[in-house]
Amino acid sequence: MKKSIAVEYEDFADYSELPELEQNLVEKAYSISSNAYAPYSNFKVGAAVLLENGEVVLGSNQENIAYPSGLCAERVALFYAGANFPAETIKLLVIVAKGDLLPFDKILSPCGSCRQVLVESESRQTEPFQVILVSQNRRTIRFSSAKDLLPFAFGTI
Repeated sequence: MKKSIAVEYEDFADYSELPELEQNLVEKAYSISSNAYAPYSNFKVGAAVLLENGEVVLGSNQENIAYPSGLCAERVALFYAGANFPAETIKLLVIVAKGDLLPFDKILSPCGSCRQVLVESESRQTEPFQVILVSQNRRTIRFSSAKDLLPFAFGTI
């Protein structure tokens, strides 16, 4: 039996088309990306997580000379949220990136490890959370669920 999966997302020319709350989270993610420790790649990523209580948790990528001991920005933010606000529902995750490893007009998509963590974080709560990805030229895509980024996550099907 042949089956298929469709992924829906919204594509915006500029993140200024998003609601003000989401624009503010994009700005926070860009701001925290400046705190990235990226001496090897010179590629800086920022993440902002909005929790249901209104708290915003930020993360930036943290590299290590003993690759792969570093950690991506979205995992830094999600793990911090899980450790410090375990009962709070995640409403939204924003991820931005700056650097020469990515063409200026292309959107960074989370790595496989991060996608698995996103899905696990979503599975821990009772509802999906939105994921917003923004390119260096401000193009933006919004997913309604982390599972849209990894429909066949590790686990049972």
